Amino acid sequence: MEALFAYVLVFAAISGALASDPDLLQDLCVADFASGTKLNGYACKDAANIIAADFFFQGLAKPVAPNNSVGSIPTVASVQKIPGLNTLGVSMARVDFAPGGLNPPHSHPRATEIAFVLEGELDVGFITTSNVLISKTIKKGEVFVFPRGLVHFQKNNGNKPAAALGAFNSQLPGTQSIAATLFAAMPEVPDNVLTKAFQIGTKEVDKIKSKFAPKKTD
Repeated sequence: MEALFAYVLVFAAISGALASDPDLLQDLCVADFASGTKLNGYACKDAANIIAADFFFQGLAKPVAPNNSVGSIPTVASVQKIPGLNTLGVSMARVDFAPGGLNPPHSHPRATEIAFVLEGELDVGFITTSNVLISKTIKKGEVFVFPRGLVHFQKNNGNKPAAALGAFNSQLPGTQSIAATLFAAMPEVPDNVLTKAFQIGTKEVDKIKSKFAPKKTD
């Protein structure tokens, strides 16, 4: 029994260690996007070429007006925008909402998110793997946590714009929007999969897919 208990403790410790990005093994590892080396992350830039701009991003400072059908737009501050985040295991994002705007149901496969309301009021929630909805209305200055990998959403039900900041325990948390993942994947998810999963007809599937089709340009 003691051996089993020890095994469980060791397993829990290892699982906890693997719950976010790996720990860094040096002070800095600024991402070298030009490197041909393939890693779980990015190769390190030569220390002699590191500059302050590698750790700077001003894209979250100002609101961005949503111009899409869902009424929200994210601005992501991940390692792809801030090379200095490589191996540091953190990132941020700002989401701006039009009145009535929705950040559609989505998940972050590599990170837990903690959201902070900058302006306005948001109805937020996540769904557990037992299909239980955990939801709350949060106001300016309040925070809400979305556990790693769980489907979640934010909705501005007010008549004024709203904004929120999200912080993640990953340099590149990833985002999978549920609707876009299923109806805009390339190659396409077969219609017979979608019709059976959602208990709808092919016409309905085609109609939904058309909503996600790239807009034609002249």
